[in-house]
Amino acid sequence: MALSQEQILQIFRDCGAVLHGHFRLSSGKHSDTYFEKFQVLQYPHYVQQLCGELAKRFRDDRLDVVVGPTTGGVIIAYEVARQLGTRAIYAEREGDKRVLRRGFTLREGEHVLVVDDILTTGGSVREVLQMLEPYRVQLVGVGILVDRTGGQVDLGVRTESLLQLVVEAWQPEECPLCLRGEPITEPGSRFLQAR
Repeated sequence: MALSQEQILQIFRDCGAVLHGHFRLSSGKHSDTYFEKFQVLQYPHYVQQLCGELAKRFRDDRLDVVVGPTTGGVIIAYEVARQLGTRAIYAEREGDKRVLRRGFTLREGEHVLVVDDILTTGGSVREVLQMLEPYRVQLVGVGILVDRTGGQVDLGVRTESLLQLVVEAWQPEECPLCLRGEPITEPGSRFLQAR
């Protein structure tokens, strides 16, 4: 039986993964809500459940490989691939782009699924999609755990998200929390210190 959006949100809440405050997201935007996915990803039974939901949505697409951006995408790609009986590879950051390292490669025509954890602007996913272009693979789609935009980001390809919410995110110069002088925390993988 498929998990409902409320059940998925409850998993995040039960794990303490839905944080409230003033955050600078990896996208550079500011928000009063942050999803700390690693609070969920530390529990293999939740990873298995959530990735199982993504795997179900792409089970009939004859996938050859699942690709995830580092860091959270590594765990998600591995578990989705495990459940689909295929391989998983990881796109690592190198400067301002994503690359395949560690001997990973793709063959022309392979059917590829891209997965990621939290979608705010789609920046990390777009980096992976751009990285895939020279390989001339068949892109099946993108699977996301949490879409903070309520489906507003168009990645130009079939996109399946387990949880769609509309969570405010502002450009720094428009952030009402900054205007009130509230201290900001930078919890994302690109920003590891608090201010």
